[in-house]
Amino acid sequence: MLVLGLQGSPRERGNTDFLLSSFMNEAEKSGVRTHIVEVHKKDIVPCKGCGFCEKKGFCITQDDDMSLEIYSLLRQADVIVAATPIYFYNATAQLKALIDRSQTLWSRKYKLNLTDPGRKTRRGFILALGATRGKNLFEGLNLTLKYFFDAVGAGFEGSLTYRGIENRGDMKKHLAVHQDVKEAVDSLLKPFLGRKKILFACRENTCRSQMAAAFAQYLAGYTIEVLCAGSRPAPEINRAMVEAMEEKGIDMAFRGTRSLESVISEVQPEIIVTMGCSEECPFVPGVTMEDWDLPDPAGKTMDFMRGVRDKIQKKVKELIKSLT
Repeated sequence: MLVLGLQGSPRERGNTDFLLSSFMNEAEKSGVRTHIVEVHKKDIVPCKGCGFCEKKGFCITQDDDMSLEIYSLLRQADVIVAATPIYFYNATAQLKALIDRSQTLWSRKYKLNLTDPGRKTRRGFILALGATRGKNLFEGLNLTLKYFFDAVGAGFEGSLTYRGIENRGDMKKHLAVHQDVKEAVDSLLKPFLGRKKILFACRENTCRSQMAAAFAQYLAGYTIEVLCAGSRPAPEINRAMVEAMEEKGIDMAFRGTRSLESVISEVQPEIIVTMGCSEECPFVPGVTMEDWDLPDPAGKTMDFMRGVRDKIQKKVKELIKSLT
């Protein structure tokens, strides 16, 4: 699983950096993958408010880090941790630019009626601090980030907030922070850690394995940690497959391809399900192998693609039933 940190502070090695790093270090003790986006170092063009994403499902700005990297990370993440100091009762301008650009993901859900397969299980958490001690210090931020988490498909799970943090090093001196972080991480990760790890694989990781992974994540994300890869991954996923899944209301946007070697080097699956290319898959000791022997729909008619899609959906349901 992936815990994604959004570092909203423009001050390097400051209090917010200490708080987020402590959180991610604690998460890594549970064996999960972590990744921090230092937002102030990214090229994020502010939202233009043009409405393009509400019609097309993609941002009109296609060449900045939001489109090239961050949308995909938000979709990959099981947990999203937003960290920021308070600027005028809200997030920093850098983090707010990222938040505003999540309108694209909001549009795909609420305008195009598509469901991200990870939406049911993904969780969002807030880390924030401020120099003053006012009663309402975090109210504006909480409202903003709750709407942000909804837009990116993450249920709001809670927050750690600290008042009176003004000078460099104040957070490190806080007596309760380490225990606070440990308790928050333990509570946040507990539902994820017992899931069975299943890797769906095909040759190019563009079509059959992508559909199987999406159905499994959507139908049983609470009990299955879904992995997806290919023996010879292509540069991008199959567009006809994306359209076929959209007919089922499943959103496949911002999903990429990965090699079997790279996935297995990070996560040890318990089951590998191949789509008809078992001879292409590496031997992994102690792993249960299953082959579904499905035809490759790439380059075939849309009706053929739909037929394979429906077979995969049925097989995923049978697999889930066998596990429970």
